[in-house]
Amino acid sequence: MTIAQATQIESEHVPGDKDVWVFVLGEMVIFSSYFFVYACLNRSVNEPVFAASRHHLNQTLALVNTLILLTSSLLIALSVQATRKRDYRVATRFVELGAGCGVLFLLLKGYEWYAKLSQGITLGTNAFFMHYFVMTGVHVLHVLIGLVFLAILRLELRTRAQPRVSLMEVGATYWHMVDFLWFLIFALLYLMR
Repeated sequence: MTIAQATQIESEHVPGDKDVWVFVLGEMVIFSSYFFVYACLNRSVNEPVFAASRHHLNQTLALVNTLILLTSSLLIALSVQATRKRDYRVATRFVELGAGCGVLFLLLKGYEWYAKLSQGITLGTNAFFMHYFVMTGVHVLHVLIGLVFLAILRLELRTRAQPRVSLMEVGATYWHMVDFLWFLIFALLYLMR
């Protein structure tokens, strides 16, 4: 096989495996359905409540969290590239930094929730905040699952002589999905007028 053929095969490679893509696509269908209900049904019926409630959200903090997750996605992508190059020390460091960004995201989200609860804003305040707490809560659950996966990737990189690139790709695919879902939540809750 020539270098050109190997490069062509690698460029046609879809990262991860089909099972993770079925899972990711299933998650996207579920979230898309929920986003549709939020955006088209509940928001349109409760527009004044949603508009007034949105002013209680901290857009700056949400933007910082968005940048943190964008950075984490970059770091995880770099860890996959480093694994492919068999630079496992660098790959491990990128996974650790990406996971650190995930933890920072959770801390900032926890602070944001604490601020809302301190103001007396809860799941039962109104339809907007019901959606806010449900969407961000489900997303936090996905981040926690993603952090467990990143811990598994770190263990893979540190304990195996030949870490599996395919496992790294599966973990990265899941992590990118979690980040993408946040971008949608950020747009729907914090930016959509």
